[in-house]
Amino acid sequence: QVQLAESGGGLVQPGGSLRLSCAASGSILRINDMGWYRQAPGKQRELVTTITRGGTTTYADSAKGRFTISRDNAKNTVYLQMDYLKPEDTAAYYCYARVYGLDFERDFWGQGTQVTVSS
Repeated sequence: QVQLAESGGGLVQPGGSLRLSCAASGSILRINDMGWYRQAPGKQRELVTTITRGGTTTYADSAKGRFTISRDNAKNTVYLQMDYLKPEDTAAYYCYARVYGLDFERDFWGQGTQVTVSS
């Protein structure tokens, strides 16, 4: 009943930019934390960034200064602006949201969007 739809991934050259979006829909009263993980083949899943409903953010050291997370609570959407991309940013990116419904509190995940940074 709750879906997170991701978009914005693709192929970009080193130094380029991408903007990922993740829109939650369904039986939602409110969303608390949202964020982004990434996972490259053969590597552990990495928490990239988080944002609370009030706008407090965290960033992994690898992302700080290059990535910016933001959200639009009216649209139940979280964004990830990625600038100065590096080949090591190549990974599948997954958004998540802590969703509050009428009688539930659950974590939901997006389907993933592939980011490839290559010449």
